[in-house]
Amino acid sequence: MNFPATLPAWGFMWGLAVLIYTLCKLASWSIRTVKAPLGKHLAYLLAWPGMDCDTFLGANGKEVEPPPFSEWLFSVFKIALGVALLWGLVPLLKPGGLYLHCWVAMISLAFILHFGLFHFLSCLWRTCGCRAVPIMNWPICSANVTEFWGRRWNLAFRDLTYRFLFIPLKRPLGPSGALLVGFLVSGLVHDIVISWPSHGGWGWPTLYFVLQGAAIVAEKSRLGRSAGLGQGILGRLFAAAIVVIPLPLLFHTEFLRNVMQPFLEAQRV
Repeated sequence: MNFPATLPAWGFMWGLAVLIYTLCKLASWSIRTVKAPLGKHLAYLLAWPGMDCDTFLGANGKEVEPPPFSEWLFSVFKIALGVALLWGLVPLLKPGGLYLHCWVAMISLAFILHFGLFHFLSCLWRTCGCRAVPIMNWPICSANVTEFWGRRWNLAFRDLTYRFLFIPLKRPLGPSGALLVGFLVSGLVHDIVISWPSHGGWGWPTLYFVLQGAAIVAEKSRLGRSAGLGQGILGRLFAAAIVVIPLPLLFHTEFLRNVMQPFLEAQRV
């Protein structure tokens, strides 16, 4: 099934992303156990990207420590850095070819959204008395693959898969089986958002996330523990290699050529 001819591939991608995000948001809200004023529900649904509904709704303003000014400043700095990179550096890299141009642009967008705007919203809601833990928790400091995906990268998606996949599947499949299913589902979701608008590259994003799950299982295995894959310098190197080197599987050539590059052209970058 193709998307409407009048809709650009990148528009279809963003539309899919928003649709899936909305469904996930409603799913997380549907299992809430905490009562809160209507305004707080609307804030969670419309103005906070996290997926831990009870934590957000149940926070008592007196229990939440507001962020210091330096944290506000840091969040704004990351947004400004992303904007400067996207509209300042990225256009200069276009003669360098598809990969350099698109990859630096995607890093710029990550600074604007994931690292910058989401952190700013965390500061905003904590100031208002809501417990809104930053979605990104210094992923560059990860000591191993488990820590990267479990406690540092995109905690919103982590909360969602933990609640809806890991906990229900842990007993019938065991921790490793439930973990692998979670990463498989994550891969399939990314395949829909990335490969469908790209008209190609199907399976590569799924393979990327399956590799991540397999790396965590290997890291926690007896052989992995004895080899030190989850600790020290080796653990950090293993995490960096597993997460970074296969990234072209996630953002494959078809995506860069058919979605990302037209998007950048539409933004005149």
